[in-house]
Amino acid sequence: MKTHVILTQKRENIISYRMIQHLLVGIFMIASVAFSSIYAQATSNAEISVKGMVSDEYGPLTGVNIALLGSNDGAITDTDGTFIFPKSLQPNDILVFSYLGYETRRIKIKADTNFLNIKMVSEAIDIVGALAVDKPYKSKRLF
Repeated sequence: MKTHVILTQKRENIISYRMIQHLLVGIFMIASVAFSSIYAQATSNAEISVKGMVSDEYGPLTGVNIALLGSNDGAITDTDGTFIFPKSLQPNDILVFSYLGYETRRIKIKADTNFLNIKMVSEAIDIVGALAVDKPYKSKRLF
């Protein structure tokens, strides 16, 4: 008669407490690297929606041109002097405000910019020229 001897080992010692610690530290490191890169991308690509009001010392200005520097995107203020820029902006974008008879203003957009209250300053306009009159004007009679 043959005798079979089977050796068994306790399975409870295969995964030790030390291995679980290393596994948890590894998962934490991978998660922190993954989430920090996602956060960096989200903050660098932040899209800012900008609204505002443009006025002078007498009140709101209608028809002020607002343009994004270096692009063809822009807006115009309405009858209340308010505007909503049609394109989402990035931090450090520059909006140019221009209106006839007023100094042009350039505003740099910051990450926390949502509403702009712009006061335009009058520009001194000199009309250069003189009337050139050599002889008096006489109307011709047709009858």
